[in-house]
Amino acid sequence: MEVAVLDIKGKETGRKVTLSDSVFGVEPNEHAIYLDVKQYLANQRQGTHKAKERAEITGSTRKIKKQKGTGTARAGSIKSPIFKGGGRVFGPRPRNYSFKLNKGLKRLARKSALSQKAKNSEILVVDSLNFDSAKTKNFITLLQDLGIEGKKSLFVLGESNNNVYLSSRNLKAAEVVTSSELSTYKILNANNIVFLESSLEGIESNLSK
Repeated sequence: MEVAVLDIKGKETGRKVTLSDSVFGVEPNEHAIYLDVKQYLANQRQGTHKAKERAEITGSTRKIKKQKGTGTARAGSIKSPIFKGGGRVFGPRPRNYSFKLNKGLKRLARKSALSQKAKNSEILVVDSLNFDSAKTKNFITLLQDLGIEGKKSLFVLGESNNNVYLSSRNLKAAEVVTSSELSTYKILNANNIVFLESSLEGIESNLSK
């Protein structure tokens, strides 16, 4: 499919780029998308949660009352989970939530997500993007010119640009990544994806394998 190339002011340059059908025109695989997003979210979890069990509680080890004659149930330890301040039964322990996915499946997931965005006309292509200094107002002006202010937007650069990244950092609804940092979750989390023309070649070469 063809997409018009815009300049930094949001005006058409008169040129068009052809998005590869092998990347932006595949039949979306929803299960691959689900697995890739699940892995991304799992990798964000620190897994440092911990609750003390009865063996880890500090407290007396003496038998708290005699075995018989109290009229209540037998009780041997103040650290028992049935008492206030006792250990927790089957509490959370530190663990690693990450899991492995095949590279082919992850590529299919990204292509599926990009194809959905292309089908919904949520992809923009800009010829170049560069700021003389890192200022948030420059990025806000860019969003206004592109007509995507107030929407979640993902800008994909061919290579890192510190001024562009720093200009977007204070904006909650905008994110800047390089083509190598593109993930299925980031694609789906954005309402619009803005590609720099220079980033398309790298994306298509990486995902069309």
